Amino acid sequence: MKKLLQSSLALLISLCATQNTFSQGCVAIRGTGNACMIAHADSSNHSQWVVSASARYFKSFRHFSGKTENKERLVQHTEVINHTASVDINIMRILNDRWSLMVDLPIISNARSSLYEHGLVNGANKFNERHSMHSFGIGDLRIAAYRWLFDPKKSYRGNIQLGLGIKLPTGDYNYQDYWYNVGPNGTKELRTVDQSIQLGDGGTGVTVELNTFYNIFHNFGVYGNFFYLVNPREQNGVRTYRETLSPRLANEAIMSVPDQYMARGGFSYSLNPFLKGWAVAAGARLEGIPVHDLVGGSGDFRRPGYVWSVEPGITYSGEKFSFFATVPVAFVRNRTQSVTDKAYSDKSGVFTRGDAAFADYSINAGVSFKF
Repeated sequence: MKKLLQSSLALLISLCATQNTFSQGCVAIRGTGNACMIAHADSSNHSQWVVSASARYFKSFRHFSGKTENKERLVQHTEVINHTASVDINIMRILNDRWSLMVDLPIISNARSSLYEHGLVNGANKFNERHSMHSFGIGDLRIAAYRWLFDPKKSYRGNIQLGLGIKLPTGDYNYQDYWYNVGPNGTKELRTVDQSIQLGDGGTGVTVELNTFYNIFHNFGVYGNFFYLVNPREQNGVRTYRETLSPRLANEAIMSVPDQYMARGGFSYSLNPFLKGWAVAAGARLEGIPVHDLVGGSGDFRRPGYVWSVEPGITYSGEKFSFFATVPVAFVRNRTQSVTDKAYSDKSGVFTRGDAAFADYSINAGVSFKF
């Protein structure tokens, strides 16, 4: 019985630990730390530390308006290309078999290459030059507490964990780099980088999580995770310079501070006893930025949208060491109509919806150590 519980929860912690909610391109879903840091519910009542590090990388370059890909952007070589790499450092204190506390800090590196930000005037790029901007540093710190709802010693086939946290605006949300061909005679100028590669969003938010598993058979089960960030602040006061690109974008001159969400679930299969400690999983993953926040206003500039992905994964769980790797592959990408898009549509009588660049897939991997 104890071995079954250990393998089940080890599988879940490996699948969920250090799973970041993070940007899928121009839809700026910020790194907010681990969306599911499951403590071993079978670890008895003695306290211990779990230290984790996870990495994520993706390249976004496919532009979508709604669910329709703007394929001409690739043909014309006008696409925006974002490269994002992040490492989350996570420290968890397991207090007992029910309660745990977590602190997470992301370190982020972004590179953004585009045409339209470097010389575009009223919709026309008179220089036709592609340039890059970069950002690097820490992201927004998150602190959270977790509790298993049912007694792990009795609920060995399944359990539910709730988490509540706070996200602090420690990441730079006014990061600047050079825009080229924007000054007199094509000179460069130090300006705020695009919202998608800012290191933070400038808001103090509340995070809510739900993590669960259920073992159908001794080596086959299901898992699920849900994460939502509530950002009450409407905008952070940082200029986007979008109003300089086109008069139509006047209502997008300041950056919004949006909510964000992630949900994932699927099936897991333990390879014990053939490959002790190893397991494979397959599921679906949804992450996005809503059009309307739960609390506070939703105006100013944001690129709302969501991504559905198929998420295969592999994990290893030892007594003191765990490892995971997943590769979510997108099958639905949707850049939804923002509040400011709707306002302009109502004013002009012409349906308007911006676009956003999305990735085909992301690569996630992480390790954790128990002390």
